[in-house]
Amino acid sequence: MKPRWTRVLLAVLLVGQLFLLAAQTPARGGDPQTLLASVTLRLLGPFARLSAATGEAVRGAREATRGRAALARENRRLREELLELRRDRLRLAALEQEATALARGVDFARESPWRLRAAEVVYLDHASWLKTMLLHVGPAGARLDQPVITEAGVVGRVIGAAGGYAKVQLVTDGAAHVGAVLERARRQAIARGAGAGRMTLEFVPRQIAVEVGDRVLTAGIDGVYPRGIPLGTVSSVAPGSELFHAIEIEPAADLARLSFVYLIERETPPAALRSEAGDGLR
Repeated sequence: MKPRWTRVLLAVLLVGQLFLLAAQTPARGGDPQTLLASVTLRLLGPFARLSAATGEAVRGAREATRGRAALARENRRLREELLELRRDRLRLAALEQEATALARGVDFARESPWRLRAAEVVYLDHASWLKTMLLHVGPAGARLDQPVITEAGVVGRVIGAAGGYAKVQLVTDGAAHVGAVLERARRQAIARGAGAGRMTLEFVPRQIAVEVGDRVLTAGIDGVYPRGIPLGTVSSVAPGSELFHAIEIEPAADLARLSFVYLIERETPPAALRSEAGDGLR
């Protein structure tokens, strides 16, 4: 055998003898465990503590991750519930407004001097500046020139009917003319649609005192609308010509926010008679 391998073998034998002796030799201080066990414990103890601490840290991190995930899920659930509650509140507010409007409408229909029939607004012509609307009037239908109103005032008149639907010309349409009267001055005039939700009051002499805020009512002279229905209020007065004022009217009914209206059930003069009488107001 080569000397080098002899030395290696000798070293291995010596180390083995040392381990055997350490395994049999008691530790100092009366410790019942052997010296080898004591040395092994001293060497491996810190590593065991480090391993245990690392395991605890890993478990803590996992628990924290699971806790954050649970909190995130709970947060999402609470946000969804809050969003649904807000939607419910909006729906309830809309229902409350509708119920309030219906209650006002019922009171108005009960106290009205005319026989009224409710109709639902199914289409409002915003594209052409509130000139017409479409109503669902039910199986009873509607007739031409039938007045359409709300509890606030005049809306317009029926200009077409088919089955359970009716088309209404609004008072703001440029072709709409209504016999009107200034409530305070007791002066009759003609209210014309001016488009864009506006109206004008024509043929009021300049010697008649007219003020902003004066109420304008239907005069009942056009063969369509009964007398005394609110038509609007004067929003501006200016000299129009040498003879007449230039007066603008704010419609009494908010035509852009209607969900239902009323048809007035009353007879109107036959079209032939109105034509012979010179129906210049329509």
